[in-house]
Amino acid sequence: MYDLIEGQLVSIAFIIFVLGLLYQGNQFFKLTRKKEWILPPGVEKRVLKKTVVQYIIAGLASLKGTLWKTDPLMMIVTSVFHVCLILLPIFLLGHNILLDQSWGVSLWSLPEFFTDGLTIAVLICVAFFLMRRLFLARVRAITSFYDYFVLLIAVGPFLTGFLAYHQWFDYRIVMILHILAGELMLITIPFTKLGHMLFFFLYRFLIGSEYSFTRGSRTW
Repeated sequence: MYDLIEGQLVSIAFIIFVLGLLYQGNQFFKLTRKKEWILPPGVEKRVLKKTVVQYIIAGLASLKGTLWKTDPLMMIVTSVFHVCLILLPIFLLGHNILLDQSWGVSLWSLPEFFTDGLTIAVLICVAFFLMRRLFLARVRAITSFYDYFVLLIAVGPFLTGFLAYHQWFDYRIVMILHILAGELMLITIPFTKLGHMLFFFLYRFLIGSEYSFTRGSRTW
Protein backbone atom coordinates (compact mmCIF):
# COMPACT_ATOMS: atom_id res chain seq x y z
CA MET A 1 0.00 0.00 0.00
CA TYR A 2 2.82 2.37 0.90
CA ASP A 3 4.50 1.74 -2.47
CA LEU A 4 1.22 2.54 -4.24
CA ILE A 5 0.75 5.81 -2.31
CA GLU A 6 4.38 6.81 -2.78
CA GLY A 7 4.58 5.74 -6.44
CA GLN A 8 1.60 5.59 -8.79
CA LEU A 9 -0.64 7.92 -6.80
CA VAL A 10 2.03 10.64 -6.80
CA SER A 11 2.31 10.41 -10.60
CA ILE A 12 -1.48 10.49 -10.98
CA ALA A 13 -1.71 13.53 -8.68
CA PHE A 14 0.94 15.42 -10.69
CA ILE A 15 -0.76 14.56 -14.00
CA ILE A 16 -4.15 15.78 -12.73
CA PHE A 17 -2.46 18.90 -11.31
CA VAL A 18 -0.77 19.83 -14.60
CA LEU A 19 -3.72 18.96 -16.84
CA GLY A 20 -6.08 20.78 -14.47
CA LEU A 21 -3.98 23.95 -14.62
CA LEU A 22 -3.83 23.78 -18.42
CA TYR A 23 -7.60 23.29 -18.56
CA GLN A 24 -8.31 26.22 -16.23
CA GLY A 25 -5.88 28.44 -18.15
CA ASN A 26 -7.61 27.55 -21.39
CA GLN A 27 -11.02 28.25 -19.83
CA PHE A 28 -9.79 31.65 -18.68
CA PHE A 29 -8.76 32.71 -22.18
CA LYS A 30 -11.98 31.31 -23.68
CA LEU A 31 -13.98 33.55 -21.35
CA THR A 32 -12.10 36.69 -22.32
CA ARG A 33 -11.52 38.62 -25.49
CA LYS A 34 -8.99 41.16 -26.60
CA LYS A 35 -9.82 44.72 -25.67
CA GLU A 36 -10.01 47.27 -28.45
CA TRP A 37 -8.54 50.56 -27.33
CA ILE A 38 -10.10 53.62 -28.92
CA LEU A 39 -8.07 56.66 -27.98
CA PRO A 40 -7.79 60.13 -29.52
CA PRO A 41 -4.75 60.67 -31.78
CA GLY A 42 -1.55 61.09 -29.81
CA VAL A 43 -3.05 59.92 -26.51
CA GLU A 44 -1.96 56.30 -26.95
CA LYS A 45 1.65 57.34 -27.46
CA ARG A 46 1.57 59.39 -24.29
CA VAL A 47 0.06 56.44 -22.38
CA LEU A 48 2.71 54.06 -23.67
CA LYS A 49 5.48 56.50 -22.74
CA LYS A 50 4.73 56.22 -19.03
CA THR A 51 7.87 55.62 -17.08
CA VAL A 52 8.42 52.74 -14.67
CA VAL A 53 8.27 55.22 -11.78
CA GLN A 54 4.83 56.41 -12.93
CA TYR A 55 3.57 52.82 -13.06
CA ILE A 56 4.92 52.18 -9.56
CA ILE A 57 3.25 55.35 -8.24
CA ALA A 58 -0.02 54.35 -9.88
CA GLY A 59 0.31 50.85 -8.42
CA LEU A 60 0.91 52.20 -4.92
CA ALA A 61 -2.06 54.55 -5.29
CA SER A 62 -4.28 51.60 -6.19
CA LEU A 63 -3.41 49.97 -2.83
CA LYS A 64 -5.57 52.57 -1.11
CA GLY A 65 -8.69 50.43 -1.33
CA THR A 66 -6.98 47.10 -0.72
CA LEU A 67 -6.27 45.05 2.41
CA TRP A 68 -2.94 46.85 2.82
CA LYS A 69 -5.00 49.89 3.82
CA THR A 70 -8.17 48.41 5.31
CA ASP A 71 -6.75 45.40 7.19
CA PRO A 72 -2.92 45.36 7.25
CA LEU A 73 -2.74 42.48 9.75
CA MET A 74 -4.83 40.26 7.47
CA MET A 75 -2.67 41.26 4.51
CA ILE A 76 0.58 40.43 6.35
CA VAL A 77 -0.72 37.04 7.54
CA THR A 78 -2.07 36.24 4.07
CA SER A 79 1.21 37.19 2.40
CA VAL A 80 3.30 35.10 4.81
CA PHE A 81 0.92 32.16 4.37
CA HIS A 82 1.02 32.21 0.57
CA VAL A 83 4.80 32.67 0.36
CA CYS A 84 5.38 29.73 2.73
CA LEU A 85 2.79 27.64 0.91
CA ILE A 86 4.78 27.94 -2.31
CA LEU A 87 8.37 27.97 -1.00
CA LEU A 88 8.22 25.07 1.45
CA PRO A 89 7.23 22.20 -0.89
CA ILE A 90 9.75 23.32 -3.53
CA PHE A 91 12.80 24.02 -1.37
CA LEU A 92 12.32 21.48 1.41
CA LEU A 93 15.40 19.28 1.86
CA GLY A 94 13.38 16.07 2.29
CA HIS A 95 11.43 16.67 -0.90
CA ASN A 96 14.59 17.37 -2.88
CA ILE A 97 16.25 14.19 -1.59
CA LEU A 98 13.25 12.18 -2.83
CA LEU A 99 13.32 14.10 -6.11
CA ASP A 100 16.98 13.26 -6.56
CA GLN A 101 16.40 9.59 -5.75
CA SER A 102 13.44 9.33 -8.14
CA TRP A 103 14.48 11.47 -11.12
CA GLY A 104 18.11 12.37 -10.48
CA VAL A 105 17.22 16.06 -10.18
CA SER A 106 17.61 18.23 -7.11
CA LEU A 107 16.82 21.87 -6.38
CA TRP A 108 18.51 24.18 -3.91
CA SER A 109 17.21 23.46 -0.40
CA LEU A 110 16.54 25.73 2.55
CA PRO A 111 18.12 24.87 5.94
CA GLU A 112 15.97 22.47 7.95
CA PHE A 113 15.68 24.77 10.95
CA PHE A 114 14.41 27.52 8.63
CA THR A 115 11.79 25.32 6.91
CA ASP A 116 10.68 24.09 10.32
CA GLY A 117 10.13 27.71 11.33
CA LEU A 118 8.22 28.42 8.12
CA THR A 119 6.02 25.40 8.78
CA ILE A 120 5.19 26.76 12.22
CA ALA A 121 4.39 30.10 10.55
CA VAL A 122 1.95 28.31 8.20
CA LEU A 123 0.23 26.61 11.15
CA ILE A 124 -0.07 29.94 12.99
CA CYS A 125 -1.53 31.58 9.87
CA VAL A 126 -4.08 28.78 9.49
CA ALA A 127 -5.04 29.12 13.15
CA PHE A 128 -5.52 32.86 12.54
CA PHE A 129 -7.76 32.19 9.50
CA LEU A 130 -9.76 29.60 11.44
CA MET A 131 -10.30 31.87 14.45
CA ARG A 132 -11.30 34.67 12.12
CA ARG A 133 -13.94 32.51 10.46
CA LEU A 134 -15.23 31.21 13.78
CA PHE A 135 -15.35 34.40 15.81
CA LEU A 136 -15.56 37.36 13.42
CA ALA A 137 -19.27 37.80 12.67
CA ARG A 138 -18.92 39.38 9.21
CA VAL A 139 -16.59 36.56 8.10
CA ARG A 140 -18.58 33.79 9.78
CA ALA A 141 -21.70 34.96 7.93
CA ILE A 142 -20.17 34.13 4.54
CA THR A 143 -18.31 30.98 5.63
CA SER A 144 -19.52 27.56 4.56
CA PHE A 145 -18.33 23.99 5.06
CA TYR A 146 -16.47 24.32 1.76
CA ASP A 147 -14.24 27.06 3.21
CA TYR A 148 -13.27 24.89 6.18
CA PHE A 149 -12.64 21.95 3.86
CA VAL A 150 -10.31 24.00 1.63
CA LEU A 151 -8.47 25.27 4.72
CA LEU A 152 -8.04 21.68 5.90
CA ILE A 153 -6.65 20.63 2.50
CA ALA A 154 -4.19 23.53 2.62
CA VAL A 155 -2.89 22.82 6.11
CA GLY A 156 -2.91 18.99 5.86
CA PRO A 157 0.50 18.51 4.17
CA PHE A 158 2.18 21.02 6.49
CA LEU A 159 0.71 19.67 9.73
CA THR A 160 1.51 16.05 8.87
CA GLY A 161 4.96 17.04 7.57
CA PHE A 162 5.67 18.86 10.83
CA LEU A 163 4.59 15.83 12.86
CA ALA A 164 6.68 13.50 10.69
CA TYR A 165 9.79 15.70 10.91
CA HIS A 166 9.62 15.74 14.71
CA GLN A 167 8.64 12.03 14.72
CA TRP A 168 5.57 12.51 16.85
CA PHE A 169 3.10 9.59 16.87
CA ASP A 170 3.63 6.60 14.57
CA TYR A 171 6.10 7.78 11.92
CA ARG A 172 4.94 5.43 9.14
CA ILE A 173 1.25 6.31 9.56
CA VAL A 174 2.01 10.03 9.72
CA MET A 175 4.14 9.78 6.55
CA ILE A 176 1.32 7.99 4.72
CA LEU A 177 -1.07 10.74 5.81
CA HIS A 178 1.48 13.36 4.72
CA ILE A 179 1.84 11.89 1.22
CA LEU A 180 -1.92 11.48 0.84
CA ALA A 181 -2.50 15.06 2.03
CA GLY A 182 0.05 16.35 -0.50
CA GLU A 183 -1.54 14.35 -3.32
CA LEU A 184 -5.00 15.59 -2.37
CA MET A 185 -3.76 19.17 -2.38
CA LEU A 186 -2.17 18.79 -5.83
CA ILE A 187 -5.35 17.26 -7.27
CA THR A 188 -7.66 19.92 -5.82
CA ILE A 189 -5.56 23.04 -6.57
CA PRO A 190 -6.87 23.52 -10.15
CA PHE A 191 -10.50 22.95 -9.15
CA THR A 192 -10.89 24.77 -5.84
CA LYS A 193 -10.13 28.17 -4.29
CA LEU A 194 -6.54 27.00 -3.84
CA GLY A 195 -6.00 27.67 -7.54
CA HIS A 196 -5.85 31.41 -6.89
CA MET A 197 -2.29 30.93 -5.61
CA LEU A 198 -1.17 30.11 -9.14
CA PHE A 199 -3.70 32.06 -11.19
CA PHE A 200 -3.46 35.31 -9.23
CA PHE A 201 -0.91 36.89 -11.58
CA LEU A 202 -2.82 35.71 -14.64
CA TYR A 203 -6.02 37.26 -13.37
CA ARG A 204 -4.27 40.38 -12.09
CA PHE A 205 -2.41 41.36 -15.23
CA LEU A 206 -4.61 40.14 -18.07
CA ILE A 207 -8.15 41.17 -17.13
CA GLY A 208 -8.66 44.64 -18.55
CA SER A 209 -11.04 45.74 -15.83
CA GLU A 210 -8.43 45.11 -13.11
CA TYR A 211 -5.95 47.72 -11.94
CA SER A 212 -2.50 46.68 -13.04
CA PHE A 213 1.03 47.86 -13.70
CA THR A 214 0.34 47.75 -17.44
CA ARG A 215 -2.67 48.39 -19.66
CA GLY A 216 -5.15 45.51 -19.61
CA SER A 217 -5.16 43.71 -22.95
CA ARG A 218 -8.24 41.56 -22.41
CA THR A 219 -11.69 42.09 -20.97
CA TRP A 220 -14.66 39.94 -19.97
